[in-house]
Amino acid sequence: MTFTRTAIPDVIIIDPKVHGDERGYFVETFRADKLSEFLGFRISFCQDNESKSSYGILRGLHYQLPPFAQTKLVRVIEGSVLDVAVDIRRGSPTFGQHVAIELSGENKRQLLIPRGFAHGFVVLSETCTFAYKVDNYYSPECDRGIAFDDPSLGINWNVTTDKLQLSLKDTKQPLLSNADLFEYGVNLYV
Repeated sequence: MTFTRTAIPDVIIIDPKVHGDERGYFVETFRADKLSEFLGFRISFCQDNESKSSYGILRGLHYQLPPFAQTKLVRVIEGSVLDVAVDIRRGSPTFGQHVAIELSGENKRQLLIPRGFAHGFVVLSETCTFAYKVDNYYSPECDRGIAFDDPSLGINWNVTTDKLQLSLKDTKQPLLSNADLFEYGVNLYV
């Protein structure tokens, strides 16, 4: 596994080693020891989630507030997405900036998104199976979001607006300037 810090150093790309031949492939998608060695501490994931979506479906930008804030380790099993993490830590040098990475069943790339970030993705392929681990359980009371099209974020979702499909919830999210936020300097992973 290779770990690479992005332009926002707290968001990390993980490239697992894929062993393949004419029969197919094998890949370790998660190694707690390797991740802990890279980070210098351990993340205890407690729940795995999976979704199936079709082209143009945009899910996000979502996050949970403390005490149920979540670190996410996201990947695509089949298909491809543009995956986005937005720094929503007030006072951070990268506040309001985002990382956008294509994740696919072919590249097997993963993204580690710490607490203090909003997360979303849009499906670029005909269909997509998306999977992720979280280190805290879902809490409806702590569930929050930010408008995917907030002009202050400048996110290019790589899908024309007329092709996007959103849930009713995601069409009513506030702008970053009106959202409940995190404070910079608080430990992101625990």
